[in-house]
Parts: sequence; C-alpha cells; structure tokens
Amino acid sequence: MLSQKAKYGLRALVELARADGAQVSAGELSVRAGAPRKFLEAILLELSRSQVVLSRRGKFGGYVLARPAAEITFAEVIRIIDGPLALAPCVSPRLGFRKCADCPDLATCTLREALLRARDATAEVLEAYTLADAAVSGVPLSTAM
Repeated sequence: MLSQKAKYGLRALVELARADGAQVSAGELSVRAGAPRKFLEAILLELSRSQVVLSRRGKFGGYVLARPAAEITFAEVIRIIDGPLALAPCVSPRLGFRKCADCPDLATCTLREALLRARDATAEVLEAYTLADAAVSGVPLSTAM
C-alpha cells in the first residue's frame, strides 16, 4: 500500500513539474499538495538528498526539480520514500531482496510466483509513468490520490 508520505511527496513533485522550472516555496507546495508543511519539508529533504529536487534556503528559497519531469518516474519516487515496490522481500530485485523469514525454500514457495507477477506488473506501470505525465493529466492532485 502506498504510504501517505509517498502520496504527499508525489503530489508535491507533480506541482513542481507543473511549475515548469519556476521555484516554489515549501509553504506554497504544502497548500498545493494538501500536505502538512513540516511533514512535507522532511519529505522534500529526503528527495533533495536523492537528487530529485534542488532546494534553496532563505527568504526567497524554494524547490525545483533536479531533472526534467519526464525523467522522474513514480517508481523512483516511491522507492525513495517507501522502499521496494515488491509485496515481499523475496521478489524484490534490488537491495531489498531476502528470503522471507517463514519460508523454508524459495524454489518451492507457493506464494512467490504470484507476488513476482504483481511486482513486475506494478513496476511496469510505475516505471513508465512520469511526473510529466501526471502534470498534464488536468486532475487536481489533492482529489486524485
């Protein structure tokens, strides 16, 4: 399940994509994304550390995307904020891979194939959907998620 933190982060990033390179303050992003300001600032700090956004501090500070919106996928953002897309660690192809604690054998696991297919389908959609795609959808983000 997508966390509220990831929803707020995605909403804020789509608002930055809609700003088309203009710097947006944390307060304004908070209003546009429908997110508590302090919580959103912590999320933006995490996204800044991951080089998704650039921040400028001070009275005239704010945020801009670090790369074009068409190069930032929903999958990338969700992985930064929530971790792997996989429903179980045994189907995560990235750093989160590990055998489930209650599973005696990966090769004979009765759940793994379904979870693997779900992960692949989810990743396929989220890797193909970018901030630019969401920015032009025309749907207000506070009601979309």
